Amino acid sequence: MQRFTLDQLETLRALIEDGTFEKAARRLHVTASAVSQRVKAMEQSSGRVLVQRTSPVLLTPAGAVVLRYARQVELLEADTERALQEDGPADRPVLISLAVNADSLATWFLGALAGVAADLDLTFDLHREDQEHTISLLRSGAVMAAVTSNRDSIQGRVTEPLGRMRYRAVATPAFVRRWLPTGLDALSAAPVVTFDRNDDLQDAFLRAHAGRPGEAPRHFIPTSHDFARAVLLGLGWGVLPEQQCLAEIADGSLVELAAAHPVDVPLYWQRWNLSSPLLDAVSAAVRAEASRELRPLPG
Repeated sequence: MQRFTLDQLETLRALIEDGTFEKAARRLHVTASAVSQRVKAMEQSSGRVLVQRTSPVLLTPAGAVVLRYARQVELLEADTERALQEDGPADRPVLISLAVNADSLATWFLGALAGVAADLDLTFDLHREDQEHTISLLRSGAVMAAVTSNRDSIQGRVTEPLGRMRYRAVATPAFVRRWLPTGLDALSAAPVVTFDRNDDLQDAFLRAHAGRPGEAPRHFIPTSHDFARAVLLGLGWGVLPEQQCLAEIADGSLVELAAAHPVDVPLYWQRWNLSSPLLDAVSAAVRAEASRELRPLPG
């Protein structure tokens, strides 16, 4: 296999990020035909089809490998340019792609990025995904690092513990009076708020405290802030991060359904196993913020 040129790697990144040959061409200030020719040359030199010519284009498994390589080259190039500038201003911001679950994004994760973005002139491309599914974005090369509930490192990545995100099952007092007059034994029949069809937190709580998943109507509300607001408005009960409900429990707006049984989700930081000062700085900021905002993992 011949080596890919920097122009070819940049073209593949642009094509996947922008989705079409025409949009990638506008970003790169070339024609769509030139983008197509560069990708075709990469496929010929690798002997593999790298993208499916759909709209938007999709990576093949071989394309995911090459995209990961392209992004690693981009990151190393940015590290090198900055090292040679001897602490001078960066020529251009560096884009760091990360995957994070919605609840972390809504509660603690952005605090980790704020300082490091200003200090190092970084921009971020955040992919919101369930903590159990962010690992697939790492495998595909779409992101450089991810918050995940998977502690097992995959090839080419390293895993660092972050802490436990604690959730509490809550509902409004009026909801409890109407739907749970006899306690948790009626929970499986009570309306429930669910993030999306991958969200298993409510069902896990039901299995633990009612013996089976609920069969009641479900409200699917796929943003963390609006999910919490739906519970506060009494649409249903739900399992919320304690950062989104402790104050409301304290002032009586919400009632905790099982105070002695919070739900803890362990979180880990998986990142490329690559020596990069920029990625190291982002990782350090995430670890520091997690140590302030999450509960420690058991020793």
